[in-house]
Amino acid sequence: MSSVHDFTAKSITGEEKKLDDYKGKVLLIVNTASKCGFTPQYEGLQRLYETYKDEGFEVLGFPSNQFMNQEPGSEEDIQEFCKLNYGVSFPMFSKVDVKGNEAHPLFKHLIKEAPGMLSDQVKWNFTKFLVDQEGRVINRYAPQTKPEAIEEDIQKLLNR
Repeated sequence: MSSVHDFTAKSITGEEKKLDDYKGKVLLIVNTASKCGFTPQYEGLQRLYETYKDEGFEVLGFPSNQFMNQEPGSEEDIQEFCKLNYGVSFPMFSKVDVKGNEAHPLFKHLIKEAPGMLSDQVKWNFTKFLVDQEGRVINRYAPQTKPEAIEEDIQKLLNR
């Protein structure tokens, strides 16, 4: 598989979703958690989504409980938390592993295409991957990188 568009993932409401539905769009794929110090980044992610969704941009949130059990709730709990606390309206997916042998195939692909500085594993919640309209991974951002800091890179891709 050579493109993000070659994968499928289960939405937070349980439907199997083909990522080729996002062909032609710039994507920011993020592993998320509700009880993390970076959780307030949901606000910035939602702001980016609202600003650029009509220009062909999507944020895709993938909850993961692999980092100190910071996403312990059910899909329903996660969905409710995100909507109530941050007004999240961008697509959210079912909880997945983002590292190790059981990592979701999408995250194995993302990591292969954009390895980290010290290791090829996702190190923590809110690691972000920027993907172009053709499904190619363009960049990887550390958990501490705030969504606002990625805005210029998103604009460049949208304006190509």
